[in-house]
Amino acid sequence: MRRLSWCAMAAFIIGAGARATPATAQAAGDTLTAAAAVALALEANPMLRAARLRADAAAERAPQVGALPDPQLSFGLMNRLVGDFGNTGEPMTMNQVQLTQMLPWPGKLGNAAERERGLAAAASFEADESAAMLAARVRMVYSDLAAVDRALEIMEETRRLLRSFRDVSQTRYAVGSGLQQDVLQAQVAVARMTGDIAVMAAERSALAARLNALLDRPATASIGALELPWPGDELPSLDSLVVAAAERRPALRAARERVGAAEAGYRAARRQLYPDFMAGVAYSQRPQFADMSTLMVGISVPLWAGRKQLAQRRELQAEQAMADAELRDLGNETYAELVRWRAAAVRASELVQLYATAVIPQARAAVEAALSAYRVGRVDYLTLVENEMTVNRYEIERVRFAAEFHGAVAQLEALTGAGTGGTR
Repeated sequence: MRRLSWCAMAAFIIGAGARATPATAQAAGDTLTAAAAVALALEANPMLRAARLRADAAAERAPQVGALPDPQLSFGLMNRLVGDFGNTGEPMTMNQVQLTQMLPWPGKLGNAAERERGLAAAASFEADESAAMLAARVRMVYSDLAAVDRALEIMEETRRLLRSFRDVSQTRYAVGSGLQQDVLQAQVAVARMTGDIAVMAAERSALAARLNALLDRPATASIGALELPWPGDELPSLDSLVVAAAERRPALRAARERVGAAEAGYRAARRQLYPDFMAGVAYSQRPQFADMSTLMVGISVPLWAGRKQLAQRRELQAEQAMADAELRDLGNETYAELVRWRAAAVRASELVQLYATAVIPQARAAVEAALSAYRVGRVDYLTLVENEMTVNRYEIERVRFAAEFHGAVAQLEALTGAGTGGTR
């Protein structure tokens, strides 16, 4: 089988498929597709909006920390007599205006701004990660809901067949070749299937509410029957998934940005021990004498360096080591998740194929044989019902495996940065 590109896989996940369920026979406008559900979630989900606003807020910090401290402008009435405040005859009496500016040691502001830019980039990638994981959750819930829709169709068909079996048992009883016990068992089987359908319908309501919550819609908003394509082409190899995740997964890119930010923060912390400069000018107006001007320079004295600057340096050094460790741990976890979800997708795909080609056809053949034998009284009614319920169970399991496949592939897309990841 040819290998899917990630673009082709994305198209496959959101609506294409080798075989479509009866739900796809509806008009396109009546069916919520997986692509439309993802688009709605990415636009409306409040938690994703919060993540993006958090990234926007982080982007505004770099200009703040990279700017010089505000200059200080002060006014004063200098050297007035205590007993005669309005007397301006003293030579030292003056009206003064003063402007001072603090100038940090070179590199302090630049490295601090670089750290904030790295943190802002990390926040942006984390928002992309949130978008990718949201898309994966939407597709998983969508697939589960579509599987329930398909299961309900299967159960309705099974109930129809059980009713036809009941009619056969009633006919045989009416002509004296059947047992009343068979008629009662037939009625019980139909009632049990009706109960199972009610349970499945309740599960559908819960899944629909979950999907609506992800789309920021009322929990009771109507969702029609959904599409569930069967697994199609071969999955990408594990090595290609690992390479794609290392290059494109937003969470890994965010972790690398945090490492760079921690390094810039440590460089800024090393410069905190160096003094800052202060420069100032003053103009003094003397009412009775010539005006005067003043030029001032100064430095800060790191007198408490042991408890401030050196402690900050150790803090940023630990933060740098922490960022490195988190990046390595996230890489290991990403690799483990890729192995896990790819194995789940392969397993689900193989089981769908196995059920379609071997298990279900054989189970259906057993039902046909049991029905023919029951018509002539060679097997009891329970055998016929059990065979039909076995087919029902296998068909529902096949649908569940298809939903598991799509959920696993959605997780692989999120982990490799495909689809929504890295779009900002």
